[in-house]
Amino acid sequence: MTAYYPEFISLALIHLLAVIAPGPDFAVTVQQSVRKGRLAGIWVAIGIGAGISVHVLYTLLGVGALLHAHPSLMAVAKIAGAAYLLYLVFSFLRSAKRETPVTEIEPGAVTDGSAWRSFALGFMTNATNPKATLFFLAIFTTVVSASTPLKVQALYGAWMCFVNAAWFVLVSLVFAQPGVRQKFLRMGGRLEAFMALVFLGFALRLLWDVGRTWLFPVAG
Repeated sequence: MTAYYPEFISLALIHLLAVIAPGPDFAVTVQQSVRKGRLAGIWVAIGIGAGISVHVLYTLLGVGALLHAHPSLMAVAKIAGAAYLLYLVFSFLRSAKRETPVTEIEPGAVTDGSAWRSFALGFMTNATNPKATLFFLAIFTTVVSASTPLKVQALYGAWMCFVNAAWFVLVSLVFAQPGVRQKFLRMGGRLEAFMALVFLGFALRLLWDVGRTWLFPVAG
């Protein structure tokens, strides 16, 4: 393994920078941690880490390259990702209408659903993100050598799953702090409304990418 340390360090640093950049995973972790508590946020974080395994698996199997080589397949992936984000938009808007008094939410408790639902939310948010597809395709084709054994690449993938989960567990712990939660909860439904707007922006960007490619192709 020592022969692959330079490659691993490069990949780990690039991946870490990508993980800490705010995106759908960050938004959903914050929303769940503030609204439902510490444990809900942690289960979302674990789900996000598990969702990474989907991207790692199909990248190692060559499916990522297939999607990149066939724009129509990538367009389908982007539409599916946008559809799930739009589902979250409507879900958050419904939640915004059901304002929960601050006193009814216990710090660290999983309320309004099970740990499984929180895990599934994190998993689906990450697994359906086509931007992650492009990221893993890029990182495994530019940073990871084609001669690197598959089992070593699998270890890279396991590390990235762990880092994703660990980072968002940290995010959940920060935003689930009683003082932080109280401040956000006093916003009432405005928190969910803001998160819905964030996810709407991500979804529209994906749909714009598809429309720009297929409806308004660049001439020449």
